[in-house]
Amino acid sequence: MTRAFRFSVQAAAPRPAAEWREVGRRAEDLGFSALSVSDHLDAEMAPLIALAVTAEATRRLRLTTLVLANDFRHPAFLAKQASTLDLLSDGRLELGIGAGWKTTDYEQSGMRLDSPGVRIARLAEAVTVIKGCFAEGPFDFDGEYYTIRGLDGQPMCIQTPHPPLLMAGGGRKMLTLAAREADIVGVNANMRAGVIDHRAGPSATTSATDEKLEWIREAAGDRFDDIELQTRVHMALITDDPRGIAGLMAPALGLTVEEALASPHVLVGSTGQCVETLLAWRERWGLSYIGLSEDIMVEFAPVVDALAGV
Repeated sequence: MTRAFRFSVQAAAPRPAAEWREVGRRAEDLGFSALSVSDHLDAEMAPLIALAVTAEATRRLRLTTLVLANDFRHPAFLAKQASTLDLLSDGRLELGIGAGWKTTDYEQSGMRLDSPGVRIARLAEAVTVIKGCFAEGPFDFDGEYYTIRGLDGQPMCIQTPHPPLLMAGGGRKMLTLAAREADIVGVNANMRAGVIDHRAGPSATTSATDEKLEWIREAAGDRFDDIELQTRVHMALITDDPRGIAGLMAPALGLTVEEALASPHVLVGSTGQCVETLLAWRERWGLSYIGLSEDIMVEFAPVVDALAGV
């Protein structure tokens, strides 16, 4: 199944309300499908609150948490916040949730950073709780990390059976969980180190991505064709010197120039070259949902115009 392309803009830098509303309006006007906000203790805004303001300022733009760290919120309370945002936005929420990965978030908050396996197991239970909250009627849940008794999640979402669930990862355990539970699966570099540096690069190559798609396909089984595949592009630039640009950033990620240019997290070249690259990604891996940064939103508008909905 070949899905049509759509694009999201990642933004979160603090600014006054009028300026923040304008970011959403501009993204919508330029043909982007969604605006996404991440979830860290850095100098950025809180995602659910920021997206609520974006909902007020736009008409069609989807609202994506990319992604909420499960350890930061109890899933029952997150489900209430998410269903409220879906209701107030007339059904535009895309709920991205992950296991948490950034070391500084845990160090600065004093929260314990459990092993990836524990965090992923806790996330799996949280997804069950969230889906139970989104379903009709009360439910119980007895897990190792969460216990629910007779909870009837309210308010009800506009989208049924619930807002699209987005889960992303770069390791087999996380991608297996995402393939089994999510509507949108993000193919990432492996963030096990807790930072983005040279240790992430080897998991962002074409061969590593081939392997990730095998994991997703195996875990998803019959539901694979129902999954939308997403990638977050961390390096994007319209340029007539893609090799020169790649040469500047590749060493920091532990990649060669050739590996960087072929990675589904790097998009550099002329407008035409970027269009051809995205078509090649979709052909090889099925990637059709492309996340870009706010700072190149206008620059990449011709690429979006050429491919969105195609």
